[in-house]
Amino acid sequence: MKILSLFQTEEQLVKACQKADPKAQRRVYEKYSARMLAVCRRYFKDEYEAEECMVEGFVKVFERISQFKLEGSFEGWIRRIVVNECLMALRSKKQLGWQTSYDEILYEPDPQLPETALEVADLLKLIDQLPTGYRTVFNLYAIDGYSHEEIARTLQITESTSKSQLHRARALLQRLITETDARLSINY
Repeated sequence: MKILSLFQTEEQLVKACQKADPKAQRRVYEKYSARMLAVCRRYFKDEYEAEECMVEGFVKVFERISQFKLEGSFEGWIRRIVVNECLMALRSKKQLGWQTSYDEILYEPDPQLPETALEVADLLKLIDQLPTGYRTVFNLYAIDGYSHEEIARTLQITESTSKSQLHRARALLQRLITETDARLSINY
């Protein structure tokens, strides 16, 4: 016998969470935790730190669920909270390590990502090798779709620092991809 889901729609699930229904909260966690852990892993090299941040993010999701107005993407709303939790954790640990402003590196050529046979998992591992500040801005801009203005406001840095971090992240990522491709071609 097939058991029917208690929550047929996302709206029903959200409304149940807004009433602090533990079954609904568990369902939200089960449905989104793997994706949100992947988001956290982009910001933290350490698996434990990523998981801790993801859990803290879900605590905030359930504390603030009444603020979700059933407009737009529920997953996007959760993701925004989780990303903000990652950024707060990084700031509290002072791990960002900002480099010079964009104005100081205008002479550097714009990096072009080479054509590569790398798989997505390999590329994510290379992104994970970036210094924390570079990786944070790269994730916010290239993956999460933040503007430099939003990044600057969120991280309490200047827009030029955000642009600098992104530029340097791309240049370093280009170098890492090229080195990895060279190693792969030697092994084949």
